[in-house]
Amino acid sequence: MKSVLSTNIRELRAELGISQQELAKRVGVSQKAIDFWEKGINEPKATYIVSLARAFGVSADYLLGMDC
Repeated sequence: MKSVLSTNIRELRAELGISQQELAKRVGVSQKAIDFWEKGINEPKATYIVSLARAFGVSADYLLGMDC
């Protein structure tokens, strides 16, 4: 089952118009890691959540769906 996090990663990447490979390069992981995160197979460690938030220009809270 996909989480809010996996959905947000996929949607924010699409909004930026970048590939999984480009996002992976920006975050410092493999393209496969991005693929697994977007599919909800794995979730990123906290350090990568921070890197993802910076790459997308959003807060970690937003990325995690906690921006109440």
